[in-house]
Amino acid sequence: MPSHPSWYTPRYLNVYVSSPVNRPSNVIVHNRETVFRGYLRLDRYRLRHDLYAGGQSNAITREVIERGHVAAVLPIDPRRDSVVLIEQFRPGAMAGGWQPWLTECVAGVIEDGERAEDVARREAEEEAGCAIDRLLRVHRFLSTPGVSSETVDLFCGRTDSNGIEGIYGIADEGEDVRASVVPVDHAIALLDDGAVVNAITIIALQWLARHYHRLKREWVQEDNGPNG
Repeated sequence: MPSHPSWYTPRYLNVYVSSPVNRPSNVIVHNRETVFRGYLRLDRYRLRHDLYAGGQSNAITREVIERGHVAAVLPIDPRRDSVVLIEQFRPGAMAGGWQPWLTECVAGVIEDGERAEDVARREAEEEAGCAIDRLLRVHRFLSTPGVSSETVDLFCGRTDSNGIEGIYGIADEGEDVRASVVPVDHAIALLDDGAVVNAITIIALQWLARHYHRLKREWVQEDNGPNG
């Protein structure tokens, strides 16, 4: 478990986040039905839930998108102080009126029976030509919990980025992915300039900005051995 800063104590929990003692906990699901099934599945729930003030809500209806879960990885080359970012077409961005070719981390859907770590390594090869030799978990989070059950297992992975820039993806799956090697400082500048609008990639680059120098030092020490 990660260590917490000194201010993160039970005394402050009610200020910053509800403690489990005071948090509502009971949900009653009256009905669930699947109302659409395609690339995604849409389930409709009729439910009640506990209220902060006590008692329960009236029965409410909510739709939840079921699309599985995702593993994502930010490939990092500490020898070249670079990361590997990809760019690909995203229909959701198009439908929302955004420029639809987005700068992203590598990511893929976790199929039944797969480990998130294995998916991260496989997708790095398929989408960016990266062989990951060291994988570190960054976070696990809900991507859009207001409408979806999707979780994201986010990793960073050590790689050798020499010569990997190019076009990747599985053509039979309609993938057309461009991989680029980007200096760490440039990648963080893209984040600060608002050029990165994909949430997974924003989280990954924010983590990188906080931890890169420590991470690089640890990886270099591992390569050099205890006497390096």
